[in-house]
Amino acid sequence: MFLPKYPEAPTPPPAPVHAPAAEPAPVRRSLPTLSVDHKAVMALVVGGVVLTALLAAVAVTAVSVAVAAVVLRSLLRDRRR
Repeated sequence: MFLPKYPEAPTPPPAPVHAPAAEPAPVRRSLPTLSVDHKAVMALVVGGVVLTALLAAVAVTAVSVAVAAVVLRSLLRDRRR
């Protein structure tokens, strides 16, 4: 009796029923597969070891030649005096 009367809200027209659009699946790109030959890998590792050993040998030789040069220079300087 004492309840307020609210105006009725208009109802929206019914939306047409559509089937949901199928979204295309994302394209998954895989990394290219590498067929690795174990012999090639071993050759690469052995080559790296050999090159490293050669570099170390050159460095040791250079240091020893430098030390020998300093010693010889010292000996020759003492002899001049």
